[in-house]
Amino acid sequence: QVQLLESGGGSVQGGGSLRLSCAASGIPYRPYCMAWLRRAPGKEREGVAYVDGDGRIGYADSVRGRFTISKDNAKNTLTLQMNSLKPEDSAMYYCAADGPPCWLDGSWEYEGQGTQVTVSS
Repeated sequence: QVQLLESGGGSVQGGGSLRLSCAASGIPYRPYCMAWLRRAPGKEREGVAYVDGDGRIGYADSVRGRFTISKDNAKNTLTLQMNSLKPEDSAMYYCAADGPPCWLDGSWEYEGQGTQVTVSS
């Protein structure tokens, strides 16, 4: 079965950094897309960043220039380096995967349990 296991969330002051990781297994597609999504209380789900099956990368406008996504195909891991964090980045962050084609704000077949990121002002 598919497993997406996130780690690396936590609490940080505004301007700080966090690094999220996702270990993936059992994904039945080759190639496959992966993404980071986030949900904050009272807000819609937001696509944060993704890597498609060809390695192309996309970011939400709200995080471009601050966040960096990377995918290690050999290790089946996905990371999100988050710098210059703002209070509005506070949310539950989810690792997601799907077969291509994929879009940042599209539907994602598989999601992990999430890791909480809290940024204080």
